[in-house]
Amino acid sequence: MSFPETMLVFLVLAPGVIFGLLALLWLLGLVPPERFVSSITGLTFSASLLAFFVTLREVLKSGTVAVTFGNWFTVHDYHFPMVLMADRLSVAFLGMTVVLSGLIGRFSVTYLHREPGFFRFFLLLHLFAFGSLLAFAAGSFDLLAGGWEIVGITSVLLIAFFQLRASPVENALRVFAVYRACDIGLLVGVFSMHHWAGTASFADRLPFLSGSRASTVCLLMLLAAAGKGAQVPFSGWLPRAMEGPTPSSAIFYGAISIHAGAYLLLRLQPMLVQSGLASALVIAVGLVTAAYGTICGRASADAKTSLAFASLTQVGVVFAEIGLGLKWIAVVHILGHATVRTLQFLRAPSMLHDYHQMHSAIGGEGSRAPHLEDLLPQRIQLWLYRWALDRGHLDTILDRFVIHPLMRLSRLLAKLDRVGLRRSVDRPAAPVSEFRAPVQERAG
Repeated sequence: MSFPETMLVFLVLAPGVIFGLLALLWLLGLVPPERFVSSITGLTFSASLLAFFVTLREVLKSGTVAVTFGNWFTVHDYHFPMVLMADRLSVAFLGMTVVLSGLIGRFSVTYLHREPGFFRFFLLLHLFAFGSLLAFAAGSFDLLAGGWEIVGITSVLLIAFFQLRASPVENALRVFAVYRACDIGLLVGVFSMHHWAGTASFADRLPFLSGSRASTVCLLMLLAAAGKGAQVPFSGWLPRAMEGPTPSSAIFYGAISIHAGAYLLLRLQPMLVQSGLASALVIAVGLVTAAYGTICGRASADAKTSLAFASLTQVGVVFAEIGLGLKWIAVVHILGHATVRTLQFLRAPSMLHDYHQMHSAIGGEGSRAPHLEDLLPQRIQLWLYRWALDRGHLDTILDRFVIHPLMRLSRLLAKLDRVGLRRSVDRPAAPVSEFRAPVQERAG
């Protein structure tokens, strides 16, 4: 293994190793002091940043850095490859993850000082960084799915960070349900790749899928990407995710997790160009989401929710760029948006304080910039306001046509399961002699 390959492995595994060590201390009942946790976090991301620069230098020189560990397991023709890869696409996301995770770690040392969940937050921060780096450095969709799931469960746990209140827990469960429902698209899409192309590796035969097969895989992946990126009709979970601490909101829904769906579509670009239907649907979803985020953001009553809808708008535009084939414009857009939105989330509490001071100093309301909806009739403006205040009724629609039918189905299945269990308990057990008789006959 060459030095750049070693640095790539270190870059991906370092946060995961630290998570494992901290988790082991927690299981042993040992909670280290804040100074130790902050120091080890700073050292981890500083070393990871150095490893990233070594990897970046090699990628700019040779184009790709790949490390193969063989197959995790093999069943007939199916194999799960363990390959880490850094190319010109993934290296941008790796750098974004390392830099912004380190920034959030440093900011959180002060923000969460003496918070009862201080250690738990940093434990999840390292797990999230490991999952993100694993997803972005994966050499196949199989391994990407592993990092994808780690990011998802970490997101849910951080939304429920303040678990003593009912609202964060309820909203975390809602986000978890949306994630699990949409992740079916990723799992079935990977299965379809193996079934039709014999592989899910980025470097193999994926571009040769065309026609209805390419459209099917792309539509399945779009379902997963829309769920993770909070695109319409799954946008309702994003404002609920603001229940978590501000640093986690910044790194998840302003920077990294919210763009994971866009990265999935960028990886799928060779097949996406083979399907006009999938490309058109990606563009439509992105544009509808951008309009939805813009309108609902105007009716938001707090800063974090307003920033969340602003993120939603930009991610929708990124989806449209990907659907149009503007791959590198989308990458630059993601990097710029992630950086700016993270800083806005971190700045939001002090920005509100400064705004109230300035508002009191001028002694009145400032002028409001004109908006396009001012050109509409008053009745339509009121309807748009009510629609935006209820966030497009998306939660109501999902509850009526998805959540409630699934809950009724689960209750029915649970009832059938109880009936079957009761019958098995009531059925008289067979005499022991019935089981022993064949043995005695063979012995005779």
